Amino acid sequence: MARVRTAMEQVIEGKRESIDLALTVLLAEGHLLVEDVPGVGKTMLAKALGRSIDCTVRRIQFTPDLLPSDITGVSVFNAENREFEFKPGGIFANIVVGDEINRASPKTQSALLESMEEGQVSVDGTTYRLEAPFMVVATQNPVEMEGTYPLPEAQRDRFMARIEMGYPTPASELDMLDAHGSSNPLTALRPVTDAATVRGLIAATTKTYVSPAVKQYLVSIVNATRHSRDLRLGASPRATLQLMRAARARAALAGRDYVSPDDISALAVPVLAHRVLPSTEAQLARHAPEDIIHTAVRTVAVPDKR
Repeated sequence: MARVRTAMEQVIEGKRESIDLALTVLLAEGHLLVEDVPGVGKTMLAKALGRSIDCTVRRIQFTPDLLPSDITGVSVFNAENREFEFKPGGIFANIVVGDEINRASPKTQSALLESMEEGQVSVDGTTYRLEAPFMVVATQNPVEMEGTYPLPEAQRDRFMARIEMGYPTPASELDMLDAHGSSNPLTALRPVTDAATVRGLIAATTKTYVSPAVKQYLVSIVNATRHSRDLRLGASPRATLQLMRAARARAALAGRDYVSPDDISALAVPVLAHRVLPSTEAQLARHAPEDIIHTAVRTVAVPDKR
């Protein structure tokens, strides 16, 4: 994973935190939602991750006329052998880049639900398993909302984490001019690992130890969101499970075989903020979900690290 990080940093300048979170989601068998303004490297992040691993990568451009069958696949009648043949859709890959996911209709968006939750696709009564590792990296632009279909809560809850790329620092932007000014660094990016190795890393990550005190700390934070006056919808039980899986992956990336309270608190905002709904009063007071999650984390006592 250190080699993958180094390879991605050749393309994404000065975004170590975003890269580490993408690797955390990959090891935790989750999916990543990248929200930010145009031109900050959302799609580039997903492509760099796919190019760094020797696995199948497909990009789906979500548009209003995209059909569910374009994602899942369709059965086509073969006149020669007089049988129906299944033609796989864009979801059949290890890493799927869903660009501008909120520009497709809710019907098309929902075609991702089964694959993201269960790692399989059902078409015409037949179920097809997706090869592991499987990760969806979806991007959307939160500024231009005209002609878009915002993701419903059930769809957002399928994403393990949400990040915002943000603008680069002036120093990183200067480096970007040298790296991107004359050529596309993606073309020179070569895989530094393969899918089989990543599968082994995912299996090893699940063995990271989580103490009862840290589990209680995690559950207390999630429950704090459900009882917050600033939220009309708190985090779901799925969020509890995914926060623990993400914390295990973060600990493993740091070279530890145990999860610390710092792993939980560091991941609380990217894992929980996109799943909650602020109350009307909080919206009028301009309280962002990220700030509300930070407040919920501060209200929970941190367990002893010993």
